Amino acid sequence: MQYLELKTQLNDFPIFSIKDIEKVDPSFHKQRLSEWQKKGYMKKISKGFYFFTDFPINEQILFIIASRIYGPSYVSLEMALSIYGIIPESVYGVTLVTSQPTKKIKASVGNFIYRHVQSELMFGYKIQEYDGHRYQIAELEKAILDYLYFNSRISDNESFEGVRFNIAEIKERMDMEKFNKYLNAFHSKALNSRAKRFLTYINNQYA
Repeated sequence: MQYLELKTQLNDFPIFSIKDIEKVDPSFHKQRLSEWQKKGYMKKISKGFYFFTDFPINEQILFIIASRIYGPSYVSLEMALSIYGIIPESVYGVTLVTSQPTKKIKASVGNFIYRHVQSELMFGYKIQEYDGHRYQIAELEKAILDYLYFNSRISDNESFEGVRFNIAEIKERMDMEKFNKYLNAFHSKALNSRAKRFLTYINNQYA
């Protein structure tokens, strides 16, 4: 198979695997991948995954890539909170939650940070579609709880203040019934305690 033939077949793929190529050409020789990378036609993202160098990369495409190379997973933690306008800081890398072991992947398109939870905590996310492709992202309430769950040091007014949570945005957008439902599903006394202190902190602001 020639490069242009492959490009035509997979042009709409933000990321593709060797298996994707073999579906198009069962007799494909993997050596061609090295040749095409040297020519700058494509780049390796992670083991077994590639993208065309002229494919436009934006935030949504990064989420699609992140979900594909290591899953099941969903965007959460700092990245999701930043998207929702809950924290002001720019985020270093795409942060995700997964039922797979914790892992960091440094790829040519960016850094992907996966934090492990038990499979029963893989809930509270929604499916987003972009340009015909899908990725999963935590709902606001789950993103906050995931953040508190993994950051046990964020547990008092001083540390809450240090994160610079957007209090007005939280008060306006957070569904308390959903927040408490998700909190109870963690079955964690430690998280329950931190979450209650967090809610007290939120409710006391601008009271």
